[in-house]
Amino acid sequence: MEIAWEVTNVEKLRVGVIGTGSLAEYHLNSYKNNPAVEITALCDINKERARKKADIFGAKEIYDDYEEMFKSKNIDAVSVITWNNTHAPITIAALEAGKHVLCEKPPALNAEEASRMKQAAEKKGKLLMYGFVRRFAQNTQVLKSFMDSGELGEIYYIKTGYLRRCGNPGGWFANKEISGGGPLIDLGVHIIDLAMYLMGKPKPVSVFGNTSYKVGNRANIKDVTNYKSADFKTEQNISVKNTVEDFANALIKFDNGASLYVETSWTMHIKSNIAYMDIFGSKGGAKLEPQLEIYSEKNNYMIDIQPVVSSSSFDFDKAFSAEIDHFVDCIMNGTPCICPAEDGLTIMKILDAIYKSAETGKLIVL
Repeated sequence: MEIAWEVTNVEKLRVGVIGTGSLAEYHLNSYKNNPAVEITALCDINKERARKKADIFGAKEIYDDYEEMFKSKNIDAVSVITWNNTHAPITIAALEAGKHVLCEKPPALNAEEASRMKQAAEKKGKLLMYGFVRRFAQNTQVLKSFMDSGELGEIYYIKTGYLRRCGNPGGWFANKEISGGGPLIDLGVHIIDLAMYLMGKPKPVSVFGNTSYKVGNRANIKDVTNYKSADFKTEQNISVKNTVEDFANALIKFDNGASLYVETSWTMHIKSNIAYMDIFGSKGGAKLEPQLEIYSEKNNYMIDIQPVVSSSSFDFDKAFSAEIDHFVDCIMNGTPCICPAEDGLTIMKILDAIYKSAETGKLIVL
């Protein structure tokens, strides 16, 4: 496979991180634990927050303006961990400044932005990798090894979902102008990408989708622990802006005849949160979440297989560590990237089509 970026042949890869909120901890800890990396710079619109993180992780350069940060000659690569509407401008600016980029999901607000990001990476000869971290989970890699070796046969259908009972993060997440959408672009992007990755990345050809705006953000609910945006408002402002969907579902068809059903929600009336992925093949089936299991037959008997692994479900720390190590390896050694810019563009085309189908009530042909 031809590498589309310049290999950075250095003893230590000098890394900057843009956005130092809660998710940044996973990036920073993973970079810190990689002996080939030096964390040199941090940037955040809240400079004091960046300063506190710099004290912990040893970064000597602190910024509140990413354009100023990109002038530094002490940065080879950056992680972009910011609001969704800033992914494209920050990533493109970083690439044009000669930095490799690991951009968190979703890749952008829409496919048009993702296309410009891909073009910028190709023009400058730099790596643009997206943070599809669930590809790096151990249960994912074990299941993919079974699928790639033909144990499940031809994969013809996957159904997957990520549903929360009361888990709207509020704040910027619930403002479509900033986030691009609700649970579909936040949670659905992960499980759609993961399903396509396991299937061997077939080409999507059509999408039929639906979105609902029925339940609201439910900021009035008390005594519930869930992730909240830093600017989530309760009590004083129950009517905080919420312009995104509560729920979305879609059926995606691929050029090989396979199909994918996905459903996702931040808030719906169910007993408990649900995350699942069921895979169906001609020779066997599997369940990835909530626990890895494989179903097949042998000697005329149905059999259940449960691989003995240290992480049978998603482990945040291990997955992020594997993702960061892969990003560094790609840059320094030219290892083919498993989350390239092309995949980010494809997933954004699918998300755009789901939203368009929901708006028009029509099947969208890609």
